[in-house]
Amino acid sequence: MIGQVLRSLFVKLLPANHLDWVMAWIFLIGFIAGLFVTSRAVAPNREELIQERHPVPEDAKSWDKVLSNLFSYLTLFITLPIAGFDKRFGWSPEINLLLQLISLVICLGGYSLIIWAMASNRFFSRIVRIQKDRGHSVISNGPYRFVRHPGYVGMFLFAMTTPLTLGSLWALIPGGLAAGVILLRTALEDKTLLAELEGYQEYAQQIRSRLIPGVW
Repeated sequence: MIGQVLRSLFVKLLPANHLDWVMAWIFLIGFIAGLFVTSRAVAPNREELIQERHPVPEDAKSWDKVLSNLFSYLTLFITLPIAGFDKRFGWSPEINLLLQLISLVICLGGYSLIIWAMASNRFFSRIVRIQKDRGHSVISNGPYRFVRHPGYVGMFLFAMTTPLTLGSLWALIPGGLAAGVILLRTALEDKTLLAELEGYQEYAQQIRSRLIPGVW
């Protein structure tokens, strides 16, 4: 599995035609390390999470079938190749190495937040639905003590900082669009949970912020 993901990401960055692209290698290593940590962190809920992800449940929200796929395509199938072509043809001005390193730290921090959310929430799913078949209930531990959608916080940070980590201003266009998709998903999912998940309204009164504490 990890090998397949590594090959997939490597192929998407191949347009750069630079095997000495240090930041790309660091990004790949960090991504793979995150996958390894994820496999350990979610081990207690591994089978349930796998069943929840494949295939897409019939009662999944139709709007999220579109948005979740759109986010994946924008981040992995558009952002990374554009960054590769940018590296190859030098479309963007050179980005300061310190800014790239700061972006990398934030990117990995966002990835870590996604892992933490997955490990804390046995109902974590790649697509929005009320999991009545699994006794869906409100989760308020782990990062859910601070914001209502910590996984989306991580995805937002990942989308926005990956282009800068790879030194591409052009890749910020699909990265920014992907971040916008996350904002829309957050609003729609929160509305769904408020309307359909028992106990979520009380939780929302306690945890006011959807993504950014004290802001939204």
